[in-house]
Parts: sequence; C-alpha cells; structure tokens
Amino acid sequence: MSTNPPSVPGSRFKLRIRATPESTLVICSGMLTSDVAAEFKQEVRALVPQTKRIVLDLNDVGFMDSSGLGAIIGVYVTAKKTNCGVQLINLSTKAQELLKMTNLMSVFESCSQFGARML
Repeated sequence: MSTNPPSVPGSRFKLRIRATPESTLVICSGMLTSDVAAEFKQEVRALVPQTKRIVLDLNDVGFMDSSGLGAIIGVYVTAKKTNCGVQLINLSTKAQELLKMTNLMSVFESCSQFGARML
C-alpha cells in the first residue's frame, strides 16, 4: 500500500467473525499496521483449530504496512501446519499490488466475493 497511512478518523482496526461448518469468515476493517498486527495474528490464529478454512475479507482495510502483511503470513503458516486453508477475498487494488510486489499473491488462494479465483 502507500508509505504514509491515510489520516482517517476512527480507523481503528476491527474484526468481525462469522463461523459456518465449512469455514470461518473474518471481516477486517481499519488499518492493519504494526500497532495491531500482533493482536490480529493472535486472534485469527486462535480460530485455526476450530475450522478447516479461514477467509479473510480485506474489503474495508484502508491501509496495510509490512507488519500487517507479516501478520497475514503468520496466520497462513500456522493454518497450513494443521491443513487449514487461508483465502483472501475482496482485495483492494493496493492490497493486490502489495501481494504481487512481494511475490505473495500466488501463496494465497485468493478469490472474489463469490468464490472465483482472482488473478
């Protein structure tokens, strides 16, 4: 994303979690930065033993720094150790660019809002 986060009032990072028998949807909103990355990683990792697939909806993530990206990778590594899948959905153009620039786009099973694979 950019080097300077946008100055947005009330951009505190929040998670909403919706579990189904097949997967756990984690709806993220706000800025995923070093301030919240450890908490994000801890909360989402705690979901891994309870599901077969974690779907991270990043539609409302306005900014992500390297720590935020690292937290997502940390969740991915933990999930893969237990055969739990991780999908990223509703990626903004900037999030897609960040994943492509770091050669991580192919690591994640990305899909659109309706489950179609994003390229």
